[in-house]
Amino acid sequence: MYFNSLIYFFISYAMAPYLLPAATCIAQVTLRTHQLPVLTRFYEQIIGLQVIQLEPSKAYLSAAGQEPALLVLEQDDTAPRHNPRQPGLFHVAYLVPNRLELARWWQHFSQTNWPVQGFGDHLVSEAIYLADPDGNGIEIYADCPRSTWPIQNGQVQMTTEPVDIASLMRELPVPDKPWTGMAAETHIGHIHLQVSNLNQARLFYHQLLGFTVMQESYPGALFVAAGGYHHHIGLNTWRSRAASARNPEATGLASFVIKLPEASALTQLTTRLQEAAFKPETIGQKGIQVQDKDGITVELAA
Repeated sequence: MYFNSLIYFFISYAMAPYLLPAATCIAQVTLRTHQLPVLTRFYEQIIGLQVIQLEPSKAYLSAAGQEPALLVLEQDDTAPRHNPRQPGLFHVAYLVPNRLELARWWQHFSQTNWPVQGFGDHLVSEAIYLADPDGNGIEIYADCPRSTWPIQNGQVQMTTEPVDIASLMRELPVPDKPWTGMAAETHIGHIHLQVSNLNQARLFYHQLLGFTVMQESYPGALFVAAGGYHHHIGLNTWRSRAASARNPEATGLASFVIKLPEASALTQLTTRLQEAAFKPETIGQKGIQVQDKDGITVELAA
């Protein structure tokens, strides 16, 4: 294992730089659970997603109520429980189309009595944080206008300040339309992972896969993205530094999908992964699956 890690570090540093296409995004997240009906109800009733399809051991949900699914929930009674201090999911971040829709979501959520974990005005976005019944982190957020994002030396400057809830609620018209769920345009804006080592994560997600580093001065964290977005993937070691790799079969994050806008990008990344001593597996007609060094399963799809 140590020898293979040395090969990975050497090849990754020696590789020619690669930049992901600007339209790359996080398309889907799959969560593994012991209580599929409970999680399905939660994401419908509390979060406001809609079920597209129900199977005996899977539920597919999106904001629009039609394909493609943003969230897949899968039942696995034999899955070991994820250790929250090991690498895995920190949160899935659902991006609503504007501040008005964030206000609508908050008005709905505040009436459910489900606990909120926090708020964050990050200068690039306003966010509300909570967790599902399994403890999987969730962020619901709206972006600030891109022209207002503070950028210094090519990096987005993010911080965490209180959200002005009173100002947010003034976005709502009176009277407003009845709540029927999240705005149909809602999608996964980013995914935030907890990892064991930021340098190792940087090698995989930045130097190998081709995400651009957008912020690296936030203590214990690294933020990477495609196309100049503030971040498509957040990475932190706040409670998982130097931890062993996660069991890929455990509850929690089963996988997430990086959607590539063109097949040529998938071909290039497959070659890069193979040259760096990874073993990507083909899935479907236009995708591959690979695990990073922390045991986190990443799918790449064109």
